[in-house]
Amino acid sequence: MSKRDYYEVLGVNKGASDDEIKKAFRKMARKYHPDVNRDKTKEAEEQFKEVNEAYEVLSNSERRAQYDQFGHAAFDGNGGGGGFGGFGGGSSGGFNDIFDMFFGGQSGFGGRQPGPEKGSDLRYDMEITFEQAAFGVEMEIQIPRTEDCQKCSGSGAAPGTHAETCSQCKGTGQIQVAQNTPFGRMINTRTCDRCHGEGKIVQTPCKECHGQGKTRVKRKIKVKIPAGVDNGSRLRVSHEGEAGMRGGPPGDLYVYIFVKSHKLFTREGSEVICEVPISFVQATLGDEIEVPTLDGKVKLKITEGTQSGTIFRLREKGIPHLRGNGRGDQHVRVKVLTPQKLNEKQRELLQEFAKASGENINPEQKNFFKKVKDVFGV
Repeated sequence: MSKRDYYEVLGVNKGASDDEIKKAFRKMARKYHPDVNRDKTKEAEEQFKEVNEAYEVLSNSERRAQYDQFGHAAFDGNGGGGGFGGFGGGSSGGFNDIFDMFFGGQSGFGGRQPGPEKGSDLRYDMEITFEQAAFGVEMEIQIPRTEDCQKCSGSGAAPGTHAETCSQCKGTGQIQVAQNTPFGRMINTRTCDRCHGEGKIVQTPCKECHGQGKTRVKRKIKVKIPAGVDNGSRLRVSHEGEAGMRGGPPGDLYVYIFVKSHKLFTREGSEVICEVPISFVQATLGDEIEVPTLDGKVKLKITEGTQSGTIFRLREKGIPHLRGNGRGDQHVRVKVLTPQKLNEKQRELLQEFAKASGENINPEQKNFFKKVKDVFGV
Protein backbone atom coordinates (compact mmCIF):
# COMPACT_ATOMS: atom_id res chain seq x y z
CA MET A 1 0.00 0.00 0.00
CA SER A 2 1.46 3.35 -1.08
CA LYS A 3 2.24 5.97 1.52
CA ARG A 4 0.17 9.11 1.79
CA ASP A 5 1.75 12.46 1.09
CA TYR A 6 3.36 13.77 4.28
CA TYR A 7 1.76 17.21 3.86
CA GLU A 8 -1.62 15.53 3.50
CA VAL A 9 -1.00 13.49 6.65
CA LEU A 10 -0.43 16.64 8.70
CA GLY A 11 -3.14 18.57 6.89
CA VAL A 12 -0.90 21.46 5.75
CA ASN A 13 0.04 23.03 2.44
CA LYS A 14 3.40 22.36 0.81
CA GLY A 15 4.56 25.91 1.56
CA ALA A 16 3.65 25.70 5.26
CA SER A 17 6.06 27.32 7.75
CA ASP A 18 7.91 25.40 10.46
CA ASP A 19 5.49 26.73 13.11
CA GLU A 20 2.47 25.65 11.07
CA ILE A 21 3.93 22.17 10.68
CA LYS A 22 4.68 21.94 14.37
CA LYS A 23 1.16 23.07 15.35
CA ALA A 24 -0.39 20.62 12.88
CA PHE A 25 1.72 17.78 14.27
CA ARG A 26 0.69 18.51 17.85
CA LYS A 27 -2.97 18.64 16.86
CA MET A 28 -2.81 15.32 14.99
CA ALA A 29 -0.70 13.67 17.70
CA ARG A 30 -3.33 14.51 20.30
CA LYS A 31 -6.08 13.26 18.02
CA TYR A 32 -4.50 9.86 17.32
CA HIS A 33 -2.65 9.20 20.56
CA PRO A 34 -3.42 5.59 21.68
CA ASP A 35 -4.30 6.69 25.20
CA VAL A 36 -7.10 8.81 23.76
CA ASN A 37 -8.36 6.05 21.46
CA ARG A 38 -8.53 3.04 23.77
CA ASP A 39 -11.54 1.62 21.92
CA LYS A 40 -9.54 1.31 18.67
CA THR A 41 -5.95 1.20 19.86
CA LYS A 42 -4.38 -0.65 16.91
CA GLU A 43 -5.85 1.71 14.32
CA ALA A 44 -4.81 4.73 16.40
CA GLU A 45 -1.27 3.37 16.72
CA GLU A 46 -0.92 3.13 12.94
CA GLN A 47 -2.27 6.64 12.42
CA PHE A 48 -0.07 7.99 15.21
CA LYS A 49 2.95 6.34 13.64
CA GLU A 50 2.11 7.87 10.26
CA VAL A 51 1.76 11.35 11.79
CA ASN A 52 5.09 11.05 13.60
CA GLU A 53 6.87 9.79 10.47
CA ALA A 54 5.57 12.75 8.47
CA TYR A 55 6.71 15.18 11.14
CA GLU A 56 10.16 13.58 11.42
CA VAL A 57 10.73 14.46 7.77
CA LEU A 58 8.98 17.82 7.43
CA SER A 59 10.39 19.24 10.66
CA ASN A 60 13.95 18.75 9.42
CA SER A 61 14.90 21.30 6.75
CA GLU A 62 17.37 18.96 5.02
CA ARG A 63 14.98 15.99 4.90
CA ARG A 64 12.11 18.22 3.86
CA ALA A 65 14.11 19.54 0.91
CA GLN A 66 14.89 15.97 -0.18
CA TYR A 67 11.23 14.98 0.19
CA ASP A 68 10.03 18.00 -1.79
CA GLN A 69 12.39 17.03 -4.62
CA PHE A 70 12.13 13.24 -4.69
CA GLY A 71 9.07 12.36 -2.60
CA HIS A 72 9.07 9.11 -0.61
CA ALA A 73 11.77 7.74 -2.92
CA ALA A 74 14.26 10.02 -1.16
CA PHE A 75 14.15 7.71 1.87
CA ASP A 76 13.75 4.31 0.28
CA GLY A 77 16.15 1.87 1.83
CA ASN A 78 16.99 3.90 4.93
CA GLY A 79 13.96 3.44 7.07
CA GLY A 80 11.67 6.00 5.53
CA GLY A 81 11.24 8.96 7.80
CA GLY A 82 12.71 7.14 10.73
CA GLY A 83 9.38 5.87 12.11
CA PHE A 84 9.40 5.32 15.86
CA GLY A 85 13.04 4.40 15.81
CA GLY A 86 13.99 7.87 14.67
CA PHE A 87 12.99 9.98 17.72
CA GLY A 88 15.50 12.75 18.23
CA GLY A 89 17.64 11.60 15.33
CA GLY A 90 18.39 14.97 13.78
CA SER A 91 14.77 16.22 13.93
CA SER A 92 13.71 19.51 15.48
CA GLY A 93 11.98 17.82 18.38
CA GLY A 94 9.56 14.95 17.63
CA PHE A 95 10.11 13.08 20.89
CA ASN A 96 10.36 16.23 22.98
CA ASP A 97 7.19 17.65 21.44
CA ILE A 98 5.25 14.51 22.32
CA PHE A 99 6.68 14.45 25.82
CA ASP A 100 5.74 18.11 26.38
CA MET A 101 2.15 17.40 25.37
CA PHE A 102 1.49 14.32 27.44
CA PHE A 103 3.86 14.67 30.39
CA GLY A 104 3.93 18.42 30.94
CA GLY A 105 7.52 18.80 29.80
CA GLN A 106 8.87 16.59 32.60
CA SER A 107 11.49 14.48 30.90
CA GLY A 108 13.11 13.19 34.09
CA PHE A 109 12.17 9.88 35.67
CA GLY A 110 12.59 8.47 39.12
CA GLY A 111 10.59 8.86 42.32
CA ARG A 112 11.54 11.05 45.21
CA GLN A 113 10.24 11.04 48.74
CA PRO A 114 7.48 13.58 49.39
CA GLY A 115 8.70 16.53 51.44
CA PRO A 116 7.08 18.36 54.36
CA GLU A 117 3.57 19.60 53.72
CA LYS A 118 1.84 22.51 55.45
CA GLY A 119 -1.34 21.70 57.35
CA SER A 120 -4.79 22.86 56.26
CA ASP A 121 -6.13 26.25 57.30
CA LEU A 122 -9.13 26.55 59.63
CA ARG A 123 -12.01 29.05 59.81
CA TYR A 124 -13.79 30.36 62.91
CA ASP A 125 -16.77 32.74 62.82
CA MET A 126 -16.83 35.15 65.78
CA GLU A 127 -19.68 37.45 66.79
CA ILE A 128 -18.76 40.55 68.80
CA THR A 129 -20.57 43.66 70.03
CA PHE A 130 -20.48 47.10 68.44
CA GLU A 131 -18.30 48.40 71.29
CA GLN A 132 -15.88 45.47 71.07
CA ALA A 133 -15.44 46.12 67.37
CA ALA A 134 -14.79 49.79 68.11
CA PHE A 135 -12.25 49.43 70.91
CA GLY A 136 -10.91 45.90 70.40
CA VAL A 137 -11.05 42.92 72.71
CA GLU A 138 -9.13 39.77 73.56
CA MET A 139 -11.28 36.66 73.51
CA GLU A 140 -10.66 33.00 74.18
CA ILE A 141 -12.13 30.59 71.66
CA GLN A 142 -12.16 26.82 71.41
CA ILE A 143 -11.50 25.11 68.10
CA PRO A 144 -11.39 21.43 67.12
CA ARG A 145 -8.28 20.59 65.13
CA THR A 146 -5.79 17.86 64.29
CA GLU A 147 -2.46 17.88 66.12
CA ASP A 148 0.60 15.66 66.24
CA CYS A 149 0.02 12.83 68.71
CA GLN A 150 1.82 13.75 71.93
CA LYS A 151 2.41 10.15 72.92
CA CYS A 152 4.35 9.17 69.79
CA SER A 153 5.45 12.70 68.78
CA GLY A 154 3.63 12.31 65.50
CA SER A 155 5.54 9.25 64.28
CA GLY A 156 2.56 6.89 64.55
CA ALA A 157 4.81 4.23 66.10
CA ALA A 158 4.32 3.02 69.66
CA PRO A 159 6.78 4.48 72.21
CA GLY A 160 10.08 2.54 72.08
CA THR A 161 9.57 1.58 68.43
CA HIS A 162 10.01 3.41 65.17
CA ALA A 163 8.63 3.39 61.65
CA GLU A 164 10.54 1.26 59.15
CA THR A 165 11.48 2.17 55.61
CA CYS A 166 8.99 0.80 53.10
CA SER A 167 10.56 -2.17 51.31
CA GLN A 168 8.44 -1.71 48.21
CA CYS A 169 9.40 1.90 47.38
CA LYS A 170 12.66 2.00 49.36
CA GLY A 171 11.47 5.03 51.28
CA THR A 172 10.70 7.21 48.27
CA GLY A 173 6.93 6.98 48.62
CA GLN A 174 6.66 6.26 44.89
CA ILE A 175 7.08 3.30 42.60
CA GLN A 176 7.88 3.13 38.90
CA VAL A 177 5.90 1.08 36.42
CA ALA A 178 7.33 0.30 32.96
CA GLN A 179 4.92 0.35 30.04
CA ASN A 180 5.45 -0.39 26.37
CA THR A 181 3.93 2.27 24.13
CA PRO A 182 3.91 2.81 20.36
CA PHE A 183 6.77 5.27 20.70
CA GLY A 184 8.95 3.28 23.07
CA ARG A 185 9.20 1.97 26.58
CA MET A 186 7.93 4.53 29.09
CA ILE A 187 8.25 4.56 32.87
CA ASN A 188 5.37 6.01 34.89
CA THR A 189 5.74 7.03 38.51
CA ARG A 190 2.87 6.64 40.97
CA THR A 191 2.28 6.71 44.71
CA CYS A 192 3.32 3.57 46.55
CA ASP A 193 0.18 1.61 47.46
CA ARG A 194 1.84 -0.04 50.45
CA CYS A 195 2.96 3.01 52.43
CA HIS A 196 0.53 5.41 50.71
CA GLY A 197 3.33 7.77 49.75
CA GLU A 198 4.80 8.10 53.24
CA GLY A 199 7.93 6.07 52.52
CA LYS A 200 7.66 4.36 55.91
CA ILE A 201 5.64 1.53 57.46
CA VAL A 202 4.55 1.44 61.10
CA GLN A 203 4.75 -2.15 62.36
CA THR A 204 3.70 -1.38 65.97
CA PRO A 205 1.11 1.41 65.89
CA CYS A 206 0.73 3.91 68.71
CA LYS A 207 -2.37 3.02 70.76
CA GLU A 208 -3.24 6.67 71.26
CA CYS A 209 -3.48 7.62 67.58
CA HIS A 210 -3.75 4.10 66.10
CA GLY A 211 -0.67 4.65 63.97
CA GLN A 212 -1.94 7.83 62.34
CA GLY A 213 0.48 10.12 64.15
CA LYS A 214 -2.36 12.63 64.57
CA THR A 215 -5.11 13.11 67.14
CA ARG A 216 -8.26 15.24 67.18
CA VAL A 217 -8.36 17.72 70.05
CA LYS A 218 -10.24 20.84 71.17
CA ARG A 219 -7.76 23.62 71.77
CA LYS A 220 -8.40 26.93 73.56
CA ILE A 221 -6.79 29.88 71.81
CA LYS A 222 -6.67 33.56 72.76
CA VAL A 223 -7.47 35.87 69.86
CA LYS A 224 -6.79 39.60 70.03
CA ILE A 225 -9.34 41.64 68.08
CA PRO A 226 -7.83 45.03 67.14
CA ALA A 227 -9.78 48.25 67.60
CA GLY A 228 -11.66 49.38 64.52
CA VAL A 229 -12.57 46.04 62.93
CA ASP A 230 -15.77 46.02 60.94
CA ASN A 231 -18.34 43.44 59.95
CA GLY A 232 -16.72 40.92 57.61
CA SER A 233 -13.15 41.60 58.75
CA ARG A 234 -10.82 38.60 58.65
CA LEU A 235 -7.96 37.98 61.07
CA ARG A 236 -5.17 35.48 60.50
CA VAL A 237 -3.71 33.64 63.48
CA SER A 238 -0.50 32.00 62.29
CA HIS A 239 0.22 28.31 62.94
CA GLU A 240 -3.07 27.62 64.73
CA GLY A 241 -4.59 25.47 61.98
CA GLU A 242 -4.34 21.75 61.29
CA ALA A 243 -1.05 19.95 61.90
CA GLY A 244 1.34 19.61 58.97
CA MET A 245 2.38 16.38 57.26
CA ARG A 246 5.85 14.83 57.35
CA GLY A 247 7.25 17.52 59.60
CA GLY A 248 5.58 20.41 57.78
CA PRO A 249 4.32 23.50 59.67
CA PRO A 250 0.72 23.80 60.89
CA GLY A 251 -1.81 25.70 58.84
CA ASP A 252 -3.29 29.05 59.89
CA LEU A 253 -6.51 29.95 61.65
CA TYR A 254 -8.72 32.57 60.00
CA VAL A 255 -11.19 34.36 62.27
CA TYR A 256 -14.12 36.04 60.49
CA ILE A 257 -15.72 38.92 62.41
CA PHE A 258 -19.47 39.51 62.58
CA VAL A 259 -20.56 42.64 64.48
CA LYS A 260 -23.93 42.78 66.27
CA SER A 261 -26.19 45.72 65.46
CA HIS A 262 -26.52 48.48 68.08
CA LYS A 263 -29.73 49.99 69.44
CA LEU A 264 -28.48 53.57 69.17
CA PHE A 265 -25.56 53.69 66.75
CA THR A 266 -24.93 52.83 63.13
CA ARG A 267 -21.59 52.93 61.39
CA GLU A 268 -20.14 54.09 58.10
CA GLY A 269 -16.45 53.25 58.05
CA SER A 270 -14.93 54.98 61.07
CA GLU A 271 -17.88 57.38 61.44
CA VAL A 272 -20.68 56.77 63.97
CA ILE A 273 -24.21 58.03 63.37
CA CYS A 274 -26.82 58.58 66.06
CA GLU A 275 -30.34 60.05 65.87
CA VAL A 276 -31.52 62.11 68.87
CA PRO A 277 -35.10 63.38 69.30
CA ILE A 278 -35.72 66.96 70.55
CA SER A 279 -38.90 68.94 71.13
CA PHE A 280 -40.00 71.73 68.79
CA VAL A 281 -39.47 74.16 71.66
CA GLN A 282 -35.84 73.05 72.02
CA ALA A 283 -35.43 73.30 68.27
CA THR A 284 -36.96 76.77 68.21
CA LEU A 285 -35.37 78.34 71.28
CA GLY A 286 -32.17 76.31 71.41
CA ASP A 287 -30.96 74.18 74.31
CA GLU A 288 -28.12 72.11 75.69
CA ILE A 289 -28.84 68.40 75.74
CA GLU A 290 -27.03 65.17 76.62
CA VAL A 291 -26.32 62.74 73.80
CA PRO A 292 -24.89 59.20 74.00
CA THR A 293 -21.47 58.35 72.56
CA LEU A 294 -19.25 55.29 72.67
CA ASP A 295 -17.38 57.00 75.52
CA GLY A 296 -20.52 57.87 77.51
CA LYS A 297 -22.86 60.89 77.54
CA VAL A 298 -21.62 64.32 76.45
CA LYS A 299 -23.19 67.79 76.26
CA LEU A 300 -24.39 69.06 72.88
CA LYS A 301 -25.58 72.61 72.24
CA ILE A 302 -28.68 72.87 70.06
CA THR A 303 -28.67 76.23 68.28
CA GLU A 304 -31.79 78.38 68.07
CA GLY A 305 -33.99 77.62 65.05
CA THR A 306 -32.62 74.12 64.45
CA GLN A 307 -34.53 72.23 61.75
CA SER A 308 -35.41 68.54 61.86
CA GLY A 309 -32.68 66.48 60.21
CA THR A 310 -29.87 68.88 61.11
CA ILE A 311 -26.61 67.05 61.79
CA PHE A 312 -24.13 68.05 64.50
CA ARG A 313 -20.56 66.72 64.51
CA LEU A 314 -18.75 65.46 67.60
CA ARG A 315 -15.04 65.35 66.80
CA GLU A 316 -13.04 62.21 67.66
CA LYS A 317 -16.08 60.36 69.04
CA GLY A 318 -16.28 57.76 66.30
CA ILE A 319 -14.48 54.48 65.62
CA PRO A 320 -10.68 54.26 66.03
CA HIS A 321 -8.92 53.92 62.68
CA LEU A 322 -7.93 50.30 62.11
CA ARG A 323 -4.64 51.22 60.46
CA GLY A 324 -3.37 54.47 61.89
CA ASN A 325 -3.87 56.92 64.72
CA GLY A 326 -6.95 58.87 65.69
CA ARG A 327 -10.66 58.20 65.45
CA GLY A 328 -13.55 59.09 63.26
CA ASP A 329 -16.32 61.48 64.27
CA GLN A 330 -19.82 60.98 65.58
CA HIS A 331 -22.69 62.57 63.67
CA VAL A 332 -25.76 63.46 65.69
CA ARG A 333 -28.89 63.86 63.57
CA VAL A 334 -31.69 65.65 65.46
CA LYS A 335 -35.31 64.77 64.91
CA VAL A 336 -37.81 67.44 65.92
CA LEU A 337 -40.88 65.89 67.52
CA THR A 338 -44.31 67.39 66.90
CA PRO A 339 -46.67 67.08 69.90
CA GLN A 340 -49.69 64.93 69.15
CA LYS A 341 -51.85 65.61 72.20
CA LEU A 342 -52.32 69.15 73.54
CA ASN A 343 -54.28 70.36 76.57
CA GLU A 344 -56.37 73.49 76.40
CA LYS A 345 -53.67 75.73 77.84
CA GLN A 346 -51.09 74.49 75.33
CA ARG A 347 -53.51 74.91 72.46
CA GLU A 348 -54.34 78.50 73.47
CA LEU A 349 -50.69 79.41 73.74
CA LEU A 350 -49.96 77.99 70.31
CA GLN A 351 -52.89 79.84 68.78
CA GLU A 352 -51.67 83.08 70.33
CA PHE A 353 -48.20 82.34 68.93
CA ALA A 354 -49.70 81.75 65.50
CA LYS A 355 -51.64 85.00 65.58
CA ALA A 356 -48.57 86.90 66.69
CA SER A 357 -46.66 85.32 63.84
CA GLY A 358 -49.39 86.09 61.31
CA GLU A 359 -50.07 82.39 60.72
CA ASN A 360 -53.43 80.73 60.21
CA ILE A 361 -53.33 77.26 61.63
CA ASN A 362 -56.95 76.34 60.96
CA PRO A 363 -56.69 73.39 58.52
CA GLU A 364 -60.24 74.05 57.21
CA GLN A 365 -59.20 77.43 55.82
CA LYS A 366 -56.67 76.06 53.41
CA ASN A 367 -57.76 73.14 51.26
CA PHE A 368 -55.66 71.23 48.78
CA PHE A 369 -56.46 73.38 45.74
CA LYS A 370 -55.59 76.55 47.63
CA LYS A 371 -52.21 75.02 48.42
CA VAL A 372 -51.70 74.30 44.71
CA LYS A 373 -52.48 77.93 43.93
CA ASP A 374 -50.09 79.18 46.62
CA VAL A 375 -47.30 76.99 45.33
CA PHE A 376 -47.71 77.40 41.56
CA GLY A 377 -49.47 80.79 41.45
CA VAL A 378 -52.40 79.54 39.29
